[in-house]
Amino acid sequence: MAADLKFLITGGCGFIGSNFIIYLLNRYPQCQIVNLDKLTYASNPDNLKEVANDPRYRFVQGDICDVSLVEEVMRDVNVVFNFAAETHVDRSLMDAGTFITTDVYGTYVLLDAARRQPNLQRFIQISTDEVYGEMAADYSARESDPLHPRSPYAASKTGGDMQCFAFVQTYGLPVIITRAANNVGPRQHPEKMVPLFVTGAILERPLPLYGDGLQVRDWLFVEDHCRALDLICQRGEPGQIYNIGTDNYQQNIQVAEAILDMLGKPRSLIHFVEDRQGHDRRYSMDWSKLRSLGWEPEYDFPRALEKTIAWYKANRWWWERIYAGPFHDYYERQYGERLASAVPYDHKRATK
Repeated sequence: MAADLKFLITGGCGFIGSNFIIYLLNRYPQCQIVNLDKLTYASNPDNLKEVANDPRYRFVQGDICDVSLVEEVMRDVNVVFNFAAETHVDRSLMDAGTFITTDVYGTYVLLDAARRQPNLQRFIQISTDEVYGEMAADYSARESDPLHPRSPYAASKTGGDMQCFAFVQTYGLPVIITRAANNVGPRQHPEKMVPLFVTGAILERPLPLYGDGLQVRDWLFVEDHCRALDLICQRGEPGQIYNIGTDNYQQNIQVAEAILDMLGKPRSLIHFVEDRQGHDRRYSMDWSKLRSLGWEPEYDFPRALEKTIAWYKANRWWWERIYAGPFHDYYERQYGERLASAVPYDHKRATK
């Protein structure tokens, strides 16, 4: 990748976007970055405190659905990475319309502005393994497979991906779609499972585990994700999709137990609660296409989890601010009744 490229990063104050901005600034000293972020509840300016005064970095607060603003920040950009999205499945069950607006229409606005940029080299659409839907125990989704989203979130990301395909075919826009496994690492909002359980365990609060906890996910450390995106931008072929996986498969119950063991907390903090609607049992992707570009993950699951836990232990100031805000009300709405009727860990595990 040329060292002097100008990047537009949307959603750069979020979890993966902020990690990627820091990655780019460290790896490419001559690059320029514009970060367009609406600063929703899941965005956090504290994620980028260490680079806020870097002359190569500029923050613009705004919505990717704002046509005139997107036209302005897109000017003279060489590469777009679209991280901006509503991403939490649980919240999509409460308010699907917000997801459609941002993840489908917002992606369209970005694509439409990008096609008029003469210096644009790549548009990288950050998607998810959830667009493939639930996988059978013996199968891993390939990039060419049909999409079967089963939640409003997954459907909204599918809609964004379809917009990308349309702009590739209609306008020849150099779009690449990436679909990543579950990310874990520093700066992830505590509504997501791993930071929710890590911070909850530190506080010795009950950990609400959906259903029987046997749902299977592949876990990708965010630093590995950043390296994969960099490589795909350099070597990936426009118009193609690249799955980003690791084969770090874990059941949710195994993740919860590992977190508690690493923190030296009792497993009795786990409480089995009523499952969420349409909860996919297993995600799995074939990522041999990415491997053929020369990428391999550096982190297995235990090492990724250890680094993640260490960051949350060292940065209580970061997440305690979130707990003190609107997240408290969301937590009570999402888990209050569920925890009131939860099955204790010892009883549930004793029956298996």
